[in-house]
Amino acid sequence: MPFLFNSSFGLKLGVRQVVEEIIRFIEAKPKDSYKIIIGTDSEALVSKDADFVTAIVVHRLGNGGRYFWRRIELGKFHTLRDRIIKEVLLSLDVAKEVLLELKKQEIPSHWDFEIHADIGEKGETRVLIQEVVGMIRASNFEVKTKPESYAASKVADRHV
Repeated sequence: MPFLFNSSFGLKLGVRQVVEEIIRFIEAKPKDSYKIIIGTDSEALVSKDADFVTAIVVHRLGNGGRYFWRRIELGKFHTLRDRIIKEVLLSLDVAKEVLLELKKQEIPSHWDFEIHADIGEKGETRVLIQEVVGMIRASNFEVKTKPESYAASKVADRHV
C-alpha cells in the first residue's frame, strides 16, 4: 500500500490525487506564478527509530498556498548524518513521483520546482551542506537550505 498524504481537509490522498489538487489550485489563478516544493523533516524517537514527515507545498507567490504531508516511521538511525541523508532521499523519491504525475497533465501556469533540505550554516548540520546540496543538484533539482527551506523546517516540522 502506498503512503498516503494528508490534506488540510482531513483527506488521505495518493500522489496522483495530490497533483490533481495542485492543478486545481493553480487553475484557480492561472496567471500567477507558483513554486512546487518538497521537504522532509525527521525526529529521533527514544527507541532510536525515527519519524519522517514529507511535505508537498504549492506556493502561489505573494498569495498563499496549500500543502500535503505524510508521516512514516522507519527503523533505527544512529547518526544525524544518516537521518538527514534519509530525509533527502525521501524528498527526492516524492519529487520524482510528483514530477512524473505533473508531466502527464498540462499545467496552465508558470511554476518552479524546489527541494528544501532541513540543514543550514548554523548548528550540527552545517558539515552536511555540501554533500546534501550535491545530492539534490545531481538529481537536477533546485535546492534551498535554512533559512529558506521552509517546506522542511517549518511545514514538515509542524507534523513531526
